[in-house]
Amino acid sequence: MTYATRHHWALSAVAACLAVGTVALAMPAQGAPADSTVVHSKDGKRLFGSAEALRVARVSGPRLSPDGSRVAYTVASLDMEKDQPGKTVNQLWVVPAAGPASAARQYTRGDKSVGGTRWSPDGKIIAFVMSAGDEKDAKPQVWFVYADGGEPWQVTKHKGGVRGFEFSPNGKTLLVVASPAPDENKEKRAKLHDDAVVVEHDLELAQLWTWDIATGAEKQLTKGDFTVTDAKWSPDGAHIAFTTAPTPLLDDNSLQTAWVLDVASGNMRKLVNTTDYTGTARYSPDGAWIAYLDTHDALVHQQDVFVVSASGGEGRNLTAHFDLNASEPFWGPDGKTIYFAAETRESNEVFSTSVAQGEVKQLTTMPGVVNIDAVSADGHTVIGTSTDPTHPTDVFRSDLSFASIEPITNQNAWLADYALGSTEVITWKSSKDGMEIDGIVTKPVDFAAGHKYPTLLNPHGGPTAASLLGFNPGEQIMASNGYVVLEPNFRGSTGRGEAFATANQNDWGGGDYRDDMSGVDAVIARGWADPARLGAFGWSYGGFMTFWIDTQTDRFKAISPGAGLPDLYSMYSQTDIHRYLRVFFNMKSPWDNFQEYWDHSPMKYVANVKTPTMILHGQADTRVPIPQAQEFFRALTERHVPVEFVTYPRENHGFTEPRHIQDRYQRYLVFFGKYLNNPPVTEPRDVVERMSKDLPAQEVATTKP
Repeated sequence: MTYATRHHWALSAVAACLAVGTVALAMPAQGAPADSTVVHSKDGKRLFGSAEALRVARVSGPRLSPDGSRVAYTVASLDMEKDQPGKTVNQLWVVPAAGPASAARQYTRGDKSVGGTRWSPDGKIIAFVMSAGDEKDAKPQVWFVYADGGEPWQVTKHKGGVRGFEFSPNGKTLLVVASPAPDENKEKRAKLHDDAVVVEHDLELAQLWTWDIATGAEKQLTKGDFTVTDAKWSPDGAHIAFTTAPTPLLDDNSLQTAWVLDVASGNMRKLVNTTDYTGTARYSPDGAWIAYLDTHDALVHQQDVFVVSASGGEGRNLTAHFDLNASEPFWGPDGKTIYFAAETRESNEVFSTSVAQGEVKQLTTMPGVVNIDAVSADGHTVIGTSTDPTHPTDVFRSDLSFASIEPITNQNAWLADYALGSTEVITWKSSKDGMEIDGIVTKPVDFAAGHKYPTLLNPHGGPTAASLLGFNPGEQIMASNGYVVLEPNFRGSTGRGEAFATANQNDWGGGDYRDDMSGVDAVIARGWADPARLGAFGWSYGGFMTFWIDTQTDRFKAISPGAGLPDLYSMYSQTDIHRYLRVFFNMKSPWDNFQEYWDHSPMKYVANVKTPTMILHGQADTRVPIPQAQEFFRALTERHVPVEFVTYPRENHGFTEPRHIQDRYQRYLVFFGKYLNNPPVTEPRDVVERMSKDLPAQEVATTKP
């Protein structure tokens, strides 16, 4: 269960970035495993394998300079030597806002990641958060670097480390979100391993502080029984808008309240008097109004853009007649229009709403994922990020009409040498009730109409999430190895309004399963999928769904659940988001609703499983702890069903270690390659041979111990 709600709880298992070299044989996509030469498509381009997935650079966090002339952003790339574990490192880059991409310049280097980039109000300094101190005791602190480059220097020395910061409007003070200094006695006991933990006690609550840049003096502004995030100054520096949650526990993340603090008096008040959940408060350019996000109930319900007078009053809903979930609001320079992004079906697009009438307009219509990050003070420049199935994320610029989106970075120019699978969105009718369902199909490289291909069903995580038309390294690896991949946006997905997002309540494994299987039928009916060579894999809620599929049908030749949850009763107490799970089961805990939880648990039906199964799981997973996978593995083992169980040390719900990320991709190719008769072509022969030895036996054992 990815639990990727609009609050972005989930970590996704994304590819890290730096070339380690691909090895493959110059042969067609259905040939033997690779040895030492690069494989090519029919048009002579290279094929994309797991090594290329590690090479993909990930762009994020663009920030526009105050004069609108430059953009600072971060690029995540892989720092890995041959004999080292490797890790992903975020570096600071700067590019002119008008481009070209060739003018982009890297500002930081080394093995420490930077994040939270901000420009000083005068545009002379770029600030960011980076660890400082000895590796064992390193804490994130604010660093400065001159806007024209040079060596960064450390600015803050807050003992607990800094979680976030903003420049004051006059540039003299930093507004810092941070925890209080660590308890010295607690630290002393920890060194002696006198470190017993009382669960959900003594939580580190982040608070607001100011840091005087010239003197280094710090002052604590809040001392409430809450944890603070997302603090923003008013344009005149007299007030601060911020968001709180009851605790830093992930389960409380959605229980947000927006506040306003008077800096001079220290008094704070709720932004609006409502029982709704509020947050992401943003001042208008003149400081007279505050836009914010509001949802009447946490987790899966619709999120709207509201506006309220900065002096207080009742909030007004600007997106009341808009069916999709709005994200962070950005004010236009005249204060009359607010811009935001929202998922719509398989895309993420930019919309606007007028402050006076609340009329919503869609401004972008590209099949991909577009996010807005800043609007210049003069309104001439908008920057953001965009991606589509054949282009990883890059920074773009536009004007407020969004008539033309112009990329100003090209961090993965090397991909021009590679053949990539094409994608399209298809729709079908669900066998459950005739509801229209859609999803993304990625076709194999060198796809030929009339030829039937091995096909993989890949349900997304969440379930309150969606498969979008962004660049997906995993699907491109499958496309290079001759697979059709179907990513259905089953009922319960985002991008189609609240009614659709909540249509899977009390029905896990019911309508969504029928939606998925009807999608498989649709791909077969189009003549793309070979019905005799079907496989399924998924992660998180996709892991739940593939566990469920394993227990419900024999149509698939191989199934690989990852980080899945087959026993919902035990899952409830093991996970770190109990409240989210309750949403789908009558808002009740399993001990008050046993039958509902058990009826929707794949473990109830485990005796039905006959399909060869490969289970993957991180050993340190806190979202879906590993006992979930262990239950299903033990059941299949004792029932003599072919099963392989692979665990990954140190990995949580989303993988971060490069070799583990690559291992997962390669095991998919080897596992499905065997059972769907489609040997990998992009991976080294020695890796394929080694992993083939781990595969479960082809036949189900018939003798009992």
